[in-house]
Parts: sequence; structure tokens; C-alpha cells
Amino acid sequence: MVILVRYESGESSMGKPAPVEEGKEYDVKIEDIAREGDGIARVEGFVIFVSDTKVGDQVKIQIDKVKQRFAIGHKI
Repeated sequence: MVILVRYESGESSMGKPAPVEEGKEYDVKIEDIAREGDGIARVEGFVIFVSDTKVGDQVKIQIDKVKQRFAIGHKI
């Protein structure tokens, strides 16, 4: 038996809702840098890519898009 699972926008790959929402603001710390140069922050382990940041930055961000396994945000 094969079970297909479809994730809606904003759900993580584990089927739980993502801990962040589009349009909301969060205070985060940039923990790493992605290959493309974006900063990586996490909220409850959920990855958020933030442009124009560097490791160690404490920034307030707004979420632009939530995908199954990550989100994209920007500094405000």
C-alpha cells in the first residue's frame, strides 16, 4: 500500500504546521550562512533564510514566504 501525503503551504515536512507565518515578525539570531550567501536563522528548529545578514547578527525579520522545509524572510 502506498500512501501519498500532500503538504499545504505553511506545513513542515513532518506534517506539523510551520512555527512561522507569512507577514509576521520575529526576533532571530543568524546562526550560519547558506551557499548562496543568505543568513540562516531558526525558529523552533525551522530554517529561515534572511538576505543581507551575517553570522552573529541579532535581527528583527518579517517572513515573506513559507515553504514545506524552510521560510524566506527579510530584515526590517
